[in-house]
Amino acid sequence: MPKTAESKDNRLQVRLDAASKSVLQRAANYRRKTVSQFVLSTALEEAEKVIQENEVVRLSSADWKIFFDALTNPPPPNAALRKAFARYRKASR
Repeated sequence: MPKTAESKDNRLQVRLDAASKSVLQRAANYRRKTVSQFVLSTALEEAEKVIQENEVVRLSSADWKIFFDALTNPPPPNAALRKAFARYRKASR
């Protein structure tokens, strides 16, 4: 019979004291989940927040306009940029 869901073969183990386990169990019960389901869903939510904080740039409308204008109408290269490009071109040969 073909599997319709992705196989869950990976495992994560965590050691914790009895008080911590009890807190997690109480919270999981409120959400009507197993401790494993609760811990996984909560950890994934937090992981997504951390990724968003570190990989997504949020700009105000004014900052977006400045950024967009710089991308669509870049200033001409200055001497330092031309020199850096020449070094890059020489090194990549």
